[in-house]
Amino acid sequence: MKLVVFGLTITSSWGNGHATIWRALCRALVRRGHRVVFFERNVPYYASARDLTEMPGVETALYSDWDAVRARAARHVSEADVAMVTSYCPDGIAASDLVLSSAAPARVFYDLDTPVTLDRLRAGETVDYLPPSGLGGFDLVLSYTGGAALERLRTELGARRVAPLYGSVDPSSHYRVQAVDTYRADLSYLGTYAADRQQALEMLFIEPARRLPDRRFVIGGAQYPAEFPWTENIFFVRHMPPPEHPAFFSSCRLTLNLTRRAMAEMGYCPSGRLFEAAACGTPILSDWWEGLDLFYEPGREILIGRATEDAVTALGMEERELRRIAEAARQRTLDEHTADRRVLDLEAALGLVSSPVADAEA
Repeated sequence: MKLVVFGLTITSSWGNGHATIWRALCRALVRRGHRVVFFERNVPYYASARDLTEMPGVETALYSDWDAVRARAARHVSEADVAMVTSYCPDGIAASDLVLSSAAPARVFYDLDTPVTLDRLRAGETVDYLPPSGLGGFDLVLSYTGGAALERLRTELGARRVAPLYGSVDPSSHYRVQAVDTYRADLSYLGTYAADRQQALEMLFIEPARRLPDRRFVIGGAQYPAEFPWTENIFFVRHMPPPEHPAFFSSCRLTLNLTRRAMAEMGYCPSGRLFEAAACGTPILSDWWEGLDLFYEPGREILIGRATEDAVTALGMEERELRRIAEAARQRTLDEHTADRRVLDLEAALGLVSSPVADAEA
């Protein structure tokens, strides 16, 4: 198949999770014999932190103005088997108009931020990447979040066919490597700063750092404010490009996974970082959300943090037990959560397009 995607970014992982998701998916798509053209608006903040320039089998179409690129985009869409628009595409409405007016066999919207989208709609905000008429014109709506989110996409945005397409990991890019002193930590956290994750970060990372001054804590990410409550044993690594993620995870004894509020409330929302850490053989402490046990078994493959004491207890576990948990999660990841598996899920979801709506299963 030829897939044409209008998305946020694939060339820069700075301050967003979309790029890493798409890189893994695209590599897996190419391995399956598919071709991808990814349209991305060339904005300054991604251009200045670009950490991908080319990928075999994937054509990246950078553009500065939609009107200037529209003819090129229309040509590719006319040749596409799948034409897709994603959440946070800067030209989402214009791209949706192009896709929905086309004869592409599968016209798809992929919301990688479904809980945020639905939260903004309920708050009465304008969501500038959504068509004003909703999602009813698309043949298929994919959601990075499963569970109740799928039904709300039907009832609140008119989606006719919905299916989850969860995050994943590329094991050829994420695996255990030699530790790096800069990243060495008793507990690490990799993530862009988000105000709605701060309460959980205080509980499961900052307060444990205060209680355990002899332990080393490391944060990797971007956009952390000057007033962030640093302690002397919390170290910061600004911006972690994807090629550094394996070294980051491999250098820590335990890593923390945190979920944005809207996603945690809706559940069934595994982050790409969760799968990356597991593929690197690093034991994971995660906040709890409904559906987490669909992906990893609590206590056997992942540790759950509901209070500061849970993080302190996890940090006090014997090395042998942490390694056992990490290996179990790694094996589960390689069996069920790779990008190659997700591409099979994508192909199955695209098969719904040729089925009557009433028969489609999400």
